[in-house]
Amino acid sequence: MSLLIFFFFCNLCSLILTNLFFMNQLLSHDLYCPFPSQTNKYVDVLEEYSLEWVLRFNLLTNESTYKRFCKSKFFFLAASAYPDSNFEELKIAHDWLSWVFIWDDQCDLSELKKKPEVLKNFHQRYLEILNGAELTSQDTLFSHALIDLRQRTLQRASVKWFKYFVNYLKDYFCGCVQEANNRTKGIVPDVDTYIKIRRSSVGVYAVLALAEFCNQFMIPDVLRNHYFVKKLELITTDIISWSNDIFSASREIASGDVHNLVFVLHYHNQISLEEATKQVAEIHDKEVYSLLSLESFIPCFGKELDVDIAKYISGMHSWIRGNLDWYSHSFRYHNSERLELTEFNNKITL
Repeated sequence: MSLLIFFFFCNLCSLILTNLFFMNQLLSHDLYCPFPSQTNKYVDVLEEYSLEWVLRFNLLTNESTYKRFCKSKFFFLAASAYPDSNFEELKIAHDWLSWVFIWDDQCDLSELKKKPEVLKNFHQRYLEILNGAELTSQDTLFSHALIDLRQRTLQRASVKWFKYFVNYLKDYFCGCVQEANNRTKGIVPDVDTYIKIRRSSVGVYAVLALAEFCNQFMIPDVLRNHYFVKKLELITTDIISWSNDIFSASREIASGDVHNLVFVLHYHNQISLEEATKQVAEIHDKEVYSLLSLESFIPCFGKELDVDIAKYISGMHSWIRGNLDWYSHSFRYHNSERLELTEFNNKITL
């Protein structure tokens, strides 16, 4: 990072520490969401279960990581995003979310955040494992956890669906590496470039695929590849991205991360953080209206396909609403402390 940007971040951090109202404003934005709140009936049971899998695979390796996980309440996100799921599918979805969020913290908050080549190597290995490779003595805790997730998921999903899911994770991994490249070079991406990166690094395509898994259906290729469905997915991705950027802006700016639309607008348009936040909220709401407008022109695909697309759209709605509801329960974005790198060479006994 250049010296100019370094001092710029120092001033920003000082500003945030002396103006606590900014955090309150971020968390009080009344973002438009016409979709009803729903919570899976197994939410309490899922809460009891929520630590079991991550502790089994030793993914919470110190007290800081443990506290961060507990305060994040990913069980509530899973229960809100997949309200109609059976319990076994819900547990698997929860564990996928837990894995992704814990890894995401490694990418964003540990020393890996400025090591794109190291991230590439990890991601390549994770993809090999998801595609059936055997574990070796050099594999990480995250690799061992992925083997378990792969096995459990394929017991309840088709190989074809799982290949789509893995490709979505691959896209997410690419977004994380692109962000690491920017940090290493001290680059603040322009708005268009940031939006492109964000559509990958937010991982929405993967979690929408989990809605198929949780609701025990798979949209056929004729729908998955249709321009109308692709447009719905893109708008949904942007809606979730911008709500996340609003609620995570305080933490990311304080930690010196530029990958947030609030900061990108603030930096390139030379506007206040308050004004940038308002603009992101407006962009978010505009996208919600665009989604509703597009849905009013759903083509007729035939009886069976119409049922499938209705289920898929319902899954999008649940994620948009569930994601917003989660912010009021989670403390994930309430601190900006640096995360210690996980002991990757630890071995686990299953």
